[in-house]
Amino acid sequence: MNEGKIIKFYREKYQMTQEQLGKGICSGTHISKIERLHTEYAPEIITLLSQRLGINIENELIKLNTIKNRLNHWHDVIVMQLFDEMNLINHELEQDDLIQISDFINLYKLLRVRYLLMHNLTEEALEIINELQKKEHKLSSYEANLFKHVLGVYYLAKHENLKAIQVLKSINDTDYTNKEYTYHLAVAYHLNESPVMAYFFADKSRQFFKEINNYLRVIDAEMLMAIQVKDDGDFKETIHRFESLIKSCELCHSPDRKAKVLHNLAFEYFRRKNYELAHKYYNESMNLKNNDSSPYLLSFEGYIRSAYYGSLLPKDELLQLANEGLERALKKNEELYINLFTLLRYLIQDKEQEYHQYLSEYSIPLFKKFGFVYLIKRSEKELFNYCFNQKKTRRALKMAHILINQ
Repeated sequence: MNEGKIIKFYREKYQMTQEQLGKGICSGTHISKIERLHTEYAPEIITLLSQRLGINIENELIKLNTIKNRLNHWHDVIVMQLFDEMNLINHELEQDDLIQISDFINLYKLLRVRYLLMHNLTEEALEIINELQKKEHKLSSYEANLFKHVLGVYYLAKHENLKAIQVLKSINDTDYTNKEYTYHLAVAYHLNESPVMAYFFADKSRQFFKEINNYLRVIDAEMLMAIQVKDDGDFKETIHRFESLIKSCELCHSPDRKAKVLHNLAFEYFRRKNYELAHKYYNESMNLKNNDSSPYLLSFEGYIRSAYYGSLLPKDELLQLANEGLERALKKNEELYINLFTLLRYLIQDKEQEYHQYLSEYSIPLFKKFGFVYLIKRSEKELFNYCFNQKKTRRALKMAHILINQ
């Protein structure tokens, strides 16, 4: 009976009345009943109406009846992160008007949000999220959990990590078979400095990616697991893990993942105060990234900071780099990176008072707003040391109380 839905869709698309469409074929009343699925009709009538609309009804029925399978395939491709195929399917679906009258329009919109977020188009994604929130009560159980998943991914993209944890934890995995969400939950816990939970869910995601033979995503999960292990002694095991991951990225021809592994290796060296190697690996990571991207800015900030603490570059060159980073952040309107590069500028210029005032008034509130636990702890420790050295006893005691109770 989908013929009636298709006839109505194209009639309205071409702005025809029921009488205009039926002239010489059948009455407008009969077309109304066909469109509302309230009557039987001869196949010849559908053929004549289709010819008048300039469509092949058999082809249109095939397209409508295969939408669910095409959407499920698109979902699989999104999980696998096969970008070329993902983009091709997106283009094909955008050209398919019949999605608007299918029973799977909400599934399409949910997957469209995932697609947009994977291409960093957060504002376009938010428009669809807001639209879906108004009809959340109409979603099927699977769609409702998929909505929670895409909402969690959106919160991660907006650096709202606590919100991401809250919504992703509420997913019912009995009704939702896509265990990819455990990876995003692990990322959220990692960004919230909860290594045990991050490792637990990263391992769950690794098992899922192995089950679906997605070895690139296995690399993602294993990298996330590797950076939870804080072996501050020998460090050889951590180095071995990262070297294995780098080789896996090269074997899979995945420069994007290799860039992430190099960045995380750089950070491991940075937190151990090996600034020369941190600087080296941040640079290697940057060389594999799009210099207009947020991941590039993150590595760029680490590159400058490690050079500053390791006295690896002259201060005038460091300041020039920090200014370049700030300019890029302002151009992208990235609040986090505007903040980080502003701090670097004060640090490089030895503007100690301005640095700590900005840290206190702007940075820490921003880090707390978005749940950047590592940056919060680092900043509060810096502020305590500054207050203590400046003999600002009351402020130092306040900061000490915060640090002790973390």
